[in-house]
Amino acid sequence: MTVLWEPPSGVRSRVGDFLDWLDRERGLRFDGYADLWEWSTTDLPAFWRAIWDHFEVIAYDQPTGVLPDATMPGARWFPGATLNYAEHVLRMPGLADEDVVVLGYSQTREPVRLTAAQLRERVRRVRAALKRAGVGPGDRVAAYLPNIPETFVLLLATASLGAVFSSCAPEFGTRSVVDRWQQIGPKVLVAVDGYVYGGRRVDRRTEVEAIRAQLSTVEHYVELSYLDGQGWDLEPDTDEPLEFLPVPFDHPLYVLYSSGTTGLPKPIVHGHGGILVEHLKMLALHHDLGPGDRFFWYTTTGWMMWNFLVSGPAAGTALVLYDGAPDLEGLWRLASEAGVTYFGTSAPFLLACRKAGVVPRQLTDVSRIRGIGSTGAPLPAEGFHWVYEAVGGHVLLSSLSGGTDVCTGFVGGSPLLPVYAGEISCRCLGARVEAFNDRGEPILGQLGELVITRPMPSMPVGFWGDATGERYREAYFSVYPGVWRHGDWITITARGTCVITGRSDATLNRGGVRLGTAEFYSVVEGLPEVVDSVVIHLEDSDELLLFVVLAEGLELDDGLRGRIARELRAALSPRHVPDEIHQVRAVPRTLSAKKLEVPVKRILTGTPVERAAATGALANPESLHAFEEFAATRRESG
Repeated sequence: MTVLWEPPSGVRSRVGDFLDWLDRERGLRFDGYADLWEWSTTDLPAFWRAIWDHFEVIAYDQPTGVLPDATMPGARWFPGATLNYAEHVLRMPGLADEDVVVLGYSQTREPVRLTAAQLRERVRRVRAALKRAGVGPGDRVAAYLPNIPETFVLLLATASLGAVFSSCAPEFGTRSVVDRWQQIGPKVLVAVDGYVYGGRRVDRRTEVEAIRAQLSTVEHYVELSYLDGQGWDLEPDTDEPLEFLPVPFDHPLYVLYSSGTTGLPKPIVHGHGGILVEHLKMLALHHDLGPGDRFFWYTTTGWMMWNFLVSGPAAGTALVLYDGAPDLEGLWRLASEAGVTYFGTSAPFLLACRKAGVVPRQLTDVSRIRGIGSTGAPLPAEGFHWVYEAVGGHVLLSSLSGGTDVCTGFVGGSPLLPVYAGEISCRCLGARVEAFNDRGEPILGQLGELVITRPMPSMPVGFWGDATGERYREAYFSVYPGVWRHGDWITITARGTCVITGRSDATLNRGGVRLGTAEFYSVVEGLPEVVDSVVIHLEDSDELLLFVVLAEGLELDDGLRGRIARELRAALSPRHVPDEIHQVRAVPRTLSAKKLEVPVKRILTGTPVERAAATGALANPESLHAFEEFAATRRESG
């Protein structure tokens, strides 16, 4: 396997500093990353107490322990401790008051820059406004806002009061927003009037009125006049001090949601302490972020990567926020202008750059970028090669996989490890990731179910409104009692690297040969004519159906069908040659760009569109109708 990057000798990293600290303070020495990971996932109390102490977590009441009982579900972390997430973000270690800590870029208005002192001041004022509105511990504040500094300020102000934050991106449809927020009953709603996306002016006032009409719990509504630049009435002139309410470690911080593509979204509650220690670990020890860095991830406020991004100042790094379209060349130019040192994006974006022939190092100066993060879908080997050819050999590329459920990655990269083409470098510290076979046994070098066999602090506090915990247990622990089943296929190699090959409920299994869809797409979308694709295995009839989106102006013919079949036969196996190949205008995707394989499968087997997928959570809901028509035609023809 090709090695694309190796840790440079003599270069310090934050995980290296952590190893020195463990040696000095704990008398612990480790023989490489694998040894460190093994300790971090077997002696959980020692590892997470080391994270707590190394990063100097501020506690008002000290914990009586770290993990008294590791049984899942129900493991409780740091019982007795009280703290506040917002206090740690606004501490911004290593940054002076005059240092720029937030750079907000937008297609709607001119750039915004906030120093550390200005950020604290804005949070102080918004906190005072929320407090005047009667917001207190446990109250919910809902934000229908884009990825802009105001949303970040609102999150911190909400958290400082012990209230609970929840955001939906303004491109979410009314039904999707209501499905989420009716479950949590927000007291305050802050919403944007509209935005500009790719040069197009999008007015959302009608949608906001429809949302307000269906949220009977809202007592206070604040409009952010974003389109006309007038701002919001949420920063009063007051001398009220910025304070932070101490809350228990597992006190709700924010509610995130499952995609909601196949039913009512699950309201996933994350706690102050779990998010804090997990994000400190990931941002500093895996992404190597700290003072002097500028951290960017292309995301919206409807994806957990936004929540991950905005924890950056807790590790001492400045944030680069962007609200706008993901222009293939424009984002690299923005990174150069903003001085980005860590560029986070999705695998589909990197593959689209490769296919379009974009070469960032020829477009602009990308020399400051020393880390690139890729998530949202598996990144195939050709995506790795493109990064090192088009951006440069100096970057540490980290392909990550995790989820909204834990608001972090289970597997990712490390400054201590080489980067192999097409492989995720490691299982993350503190995450006991295993691959299980059909008998629930751990395996190496074979495709298996991704499971977590030991608890993590950022596992959900629970689901909102799930008093008995039944929905929570059903979501993660119904297959392997006491073991978290995540729903992905993973192969863990003998050297500790990982390959994620798609969702286990979308796996192709023909003639006993089990294959993740990611490998399939890597072959099909490697053809220059194919822009996108989705493959579906209908188990009852053992049919494999492939749907392709072709480059503009192209039509699917027998010649291209034959080429696709030959490529799949040669790269995978004869069993993975589709029975039928059809052309569609678009592949259904969520707003975070994930393919909707399972909803498409349901539509093809007779489920009505409105039951197969919640269209308001989709980037292109109209794309589902082609599959509905295809299914109807097949039924009529017998």
